[in-house]
Amino acid sequence: MPTAPARILVVDDEPDLRTLYELTLLRDGHHVSTAANLAQASALLASQRFDVLITDMRLPDGLGMALLHELHQQQRQERSIVITAYGSAENAVEALRYGAFDYLTKPVDLKQFRRVVASATEGLPAPNTPAAPALATPACSAFPPCDSSTHPAACAALERLAGQSPAMQLLRQRIQKVAPSMAPVLITGESGTGKELVARALHACSHRSHGPWVAVNCGAIPEHLLEAEFFGARKGAFTGANADRQGFFQAANGGTLFLDELGELPLAMQAKLLRAIQERSVRALGATQEEGVDVRIISATHRNLANDVQTGRFRQDLFYRLNVIDVQLPALRERREDLPLLCERLLANMAQENGLPVLPPSPALLQHVQSLPLPGNVRELENLLHRYVALGDEGLGQTPTAPLAAFTAPMTSPGVASAVPSAVSPGVPAHAATAPTPENPQPKRHAFAAWLDAQERQLLAQTLQTQGGDITATAAHLGLEPTQIQYRLQRLHLPHPAAH
Repeated sequence: MPTAPARILVVDDEPDLRTLYELTLLRDGHHVSTAANLAQASALLASQRFDVLITDMRLPDGLGMALLHELHQQQRQERSIVITAYGSAENAVEALRYGAFDYLTKPVDLKQFRRVVASATEGLPAPNTPAAPALATPACSAFPPCDSSTHPAACAALERLAGQSPAMQLLRQRIQKVAPSMAPVLITGESGTGKELVARALHACSHRSHGPWVAVNCGAIPEHLLEAEFFGARKGAFTGANADRQGFFQAANGGTLFLDELGELPLAMQAKLLRAIQERSVRALGATQEEGVDVRIISATHRNLANDVQTGRFRQDLFYRLNVIDVQLPALRERREDLPLLCERLLANMAQENGLPVLPPSPALLQHVQSLPLPGNVRELENLLHRYVALGDEGLGQTPTAPLAAFTAPMTSPGVASAVPSAVSPGVPAHAATAPTPENPQPKRHAFAAWLDAQERQLLAQTLQTQGGDITATAAHLGLEPTQIQYRLQRLHLPHPAAH
């Protein structure tokens, strides 16, 4: 899609390169000014406004970074593109941290040069074109409110980050500030804090919002398939490759690639990912040529990657490349004032999904939620609200941790064997739960195992009942996988819910 003509300032001390960049931009219809050093560039910036600044890093009278500092101090809106020498990754990362829109590496590929400039100039109003009258749209309920230039889809994405606590206000401000850049973003926070929602908001608020959104769970892909999944494969590259296939990078071209659970990638794949990000090109399995890709990388993890770098589990160079901008999400227990609004939103979503009337949160529910430590964050809250929808206030006392106490309580009492008989359910034979005697020489370990089975059987039966026979909900409630629940039902001779 052609972009509107932009006013571009090119700063480079090499006349041939300066002319090459200028001619390339003029052919694309842009208005171009040039400078050979910092002094000339500063004079031009002082006398007029530009849409884009393209500057070499090393200039005769200093570093191009000084121009970025100047724009930053004056709070100007020019988007900056920095050209660095090959292998100067630190300079590129520093430029991105200081607000550069993007960077290019020498020798500059003109196709990539034009792509980056097109991205930087996207969304600029056409010259001498009056602004379109504002349409009557519902007021944005996000707080702080969206910027007036924010697309409605971006406002909707920000509104999904429910909460008006100071932490959530700062989070939305940060998203709007960093979204327009090409700088990689690393989202950190505990499991269940909404990292993918933040990543989607970053995409929606960026100039790439019209492009593809590709989300990848790095921990869910078998190691032997990682390279083909990320970079694609040609027909015949391996057994079963019956046709050419795109990888994640190709699918996300022109948009955003979200790498969830980044810390789960093995070291060998980390090295390949680093090269793809640095070179902005990938080679599909079985291909002889690399192909350029234009993606913005957003990644997320619940792990402490800095610690993983220290222990050698995560590559330091990849960490610094992806952690250009850090967005840290607060735990739910750190923003308890948002719980009433979160409960309302989640209950409304559940009602819509199930075709039921909206059930408002009762005072008992809100009081109970406020008393919980909520280590599982929003996922734990959703679990509790599912029980509330099914059972009302009656289900509030059945927290995921409460039934598990049955496993630990007898262990703290003196004499495990003496505690076993009273805990066994009627369905377990008495001789399986009594301490060994001359008349009954059964080993203690058999009695204890039978008692554990009885406790597990009782816990599973109760939880299945409260979850309406839903194995998936039961698994989430107990912190297990659905396959584990099915295995236990079979081992403990409990009827499968389908038989009810």
